[in-house]
Amino acid sequence: MCVFQMGKLRIIDLSKQLDPASESRRCRLFRFNTGGPIPDFHTHMDLVSHLGTHVECPYHHNDSWPDVLAMPLTRFMGRAVYAKVPDLPPNSHIRPADMERIWGSKIMMDDIVILDSPYGMEPFTSKTNTAEDKRLFVCRELAVWFAEKQVKCVGFGDGVSIENSYEDVCAFHDVLMAKNIVFLEVLKNLDKLQSDVFFMSYSPLPIRGLDSSPVRAYAIEGMAEFSA
Repeated sequence: MCVFQMGKLRIIDLSKQLDPASESRRCRLFRFNTGGPIPDFHTHMDLVSHLGTHVECPYHHNDSWPDVLAMPLTRFMGRAVYAKVPDLPPNSHIRPADMERIWGSKIMMDDIVILDSPYGMEPFTSKTNTAEDKRLFVCRELAVWFAEKQVKCVGFGDGVSIENSYEDVCAFHDVLMAKNIVFLEVLKNLDKLQSDVFFMSYSPLPIRGLDSSPVRAYAIEGMAEFSA
């Protein structure tokens, strides 16, 4: 269950559900009772920072750039645009002209932009960069376009690859993270959205020295000030 109703508001959980028994990335839980007269269970969490749906902060790519705690809380919430690019051939680069043509008039300063395409495939698997992988690619020029738009976050649906090549992926990270623009990866349930503009939140754990963090990402549709 990933869609919820609260009065006039529609909430969509955009997070990947995690199960330590099957997760390929580090995810271990150790539950224990502290041993007092009243049951008091705690859990040690042994997690990698890039687990499931996660937000990446600039510290991920440069030791001198801000970590999770150095970023303002407003960097992790706000107006979001679900920017699906529907008409490019498989394994094409998304260019600034493509975004300008389809989404240029809708994307504004301080927006969260979620890139996607019809070529959906689970990221970070054995099928990555094989003949089955038809996802679209990012590039340096696209990063520059987002930086000039002054967005606050770029997220990725399953239709966009950030694993295709060192040249594309490193440049995309470095150009945007140098501007304190964060990334939001492994988003799910985007097909449940009924609007391409909505409010979104994805707050990380407030731990000093953390480069990235698993998050509970969600969209809220129906908030008037975040609906157009």
